[in-house]
Amino acid sequence: MASVNYLYRSTKPVGPLTIRLLFRNNNVDEVFAARTRCIVPKEYWEKHHNSKRLKEAKMKSLKVKVDRELYELETHILESFHATSFELLDKNWLISTVDAFYRPQLENNLSNTPLLEYIDSYIRFKGSDLANSTIKKYGVVKGMLSKYETFIGKKLHINQIDLSFKQGFETYCLDDGYAINTIAKALKIVKTVCNHARKRGLDVSPELEEIKLKSVEAETLFLNLEELEKIEDLKGLPEYLDNARDWLLISCYTGQRVSDFMRFKPSMITATTNKSDKEVFLLEFNQLKTNSPITIPLNQKVMKILNKRNGNFPRKIADQPYNRFIKEVCKLAGLTNKVYGSKKVLVDKLSKKWRKKADNYEKWELVTSHIGRRTFATNNYNSIPTTFLAYATGHKNEKTFLTYMRKNNKDMALELSEYFT
Repeated sequence: MASVNYLYRSTKPVGPLTIRLLFRNNNVDEVFAARTRCIVPKEYWEKHHNSKRLKEAKMKSLKVKVDRELYELETHILESFHATSFELLDKNWLISTVDAFYRPQLENNLSNTPLLEYIDSYIRFKGSDLANSTIKKYGVVKGMLSKYETFIGKKLHINQIDLSFKQGFETYCLDDGYAINTIAKALKIVKTVCNHARKRGLDVSPELEEIKLKSVEAETLFLNLEELEKIEDLKGLPEYLDNARDWLLISCYTGQRVSDFMRFKPSMITATTNKSDKEVFLLEFNQLKTNSPITIPLNQKVMKILNKRNGNFPRKIADQPYNRFIKEVCKLAGLTNKVYGSKKVLVDKLSKKWRKKADNYEKWELVTSHIGRRTFATNNYNSIPTTFLAYATGHKNEKTFLTYMRKNNKDMALELSEYFT
């Protein structure tokens, strides 16, 4: 009888778990260990993983992801164990078996690998390198591909991803109400998976690289300084909206993702002085998406919110209610002017089908948690060096950061005119 358990043996605050296989052979206890690719924070593993009453949404999500991966790995190890002779079992066997779990298996017929199956293998291969939000996106794409397979009456295979597939898939998705950018993102994921398969030795279509992704420039929103002031000046809000309003302002003045700013706590803040002997408050944390350490200064607007709350950040809110609440806040602040953008609308009541639809909506209807990053980037562009702004938002280069800068041509022309004499 064999059993498996997991240990955290890394000396770092974030590291891979170790799997340990225990079994009895000829009345002798055998124990082998190997490193997995399941990377978790030490604090999570020791304090939260075995908890049955997790309240924080992000922690619950991480636990679901880790539990799923560890269960699948345990099943894979035990199945391999029962199919292997005792004399072949050793530490190297365990290491190679763990590696095989994460490494997509090459089929004998390399040209006959189902695309959906390989996507699952790719996710498993990447392991903890993929954020939970990214895995969800892959799940959405799998759903789109599965419906397309039903439509055409056959399974898609890796070597069939060519220009003909692209044309058929695009036509089907457009007819089904998907937005152009949604289709482009799906095709990008398909190309990523197929390129990974090619590197692993599987046959792919020679037309794969000719698949070009068509997209349109998204109309993304930000809150200008006047709108931020209206939001700040709101009085008499119920507690839940006051709480959401403060988080919205914090996001607009720090430029962080919702997965990061909802984890802010007073212990992350230190007081110091800058070169001008001015007192500044620095907030230090690890960005969840990139696991990159970052330190940002907190401006007086944020400090005012903390002072209002006796030095504490607002109460944490799950993503979905937060998005609803900040829409209510912006509506109360009078953000009712019509702007062009996209939002999900119910297109089929019978099947409960929702699709993103581009149209003119009142601005508050289009506000989501990501507007804080857009607002921070746009409002500070041209007044703070781009290098510093890209650092604050956690972008690796200025080109990526500039996608967050959403001033129109007239705004840019007026700013450019300041340099003319």
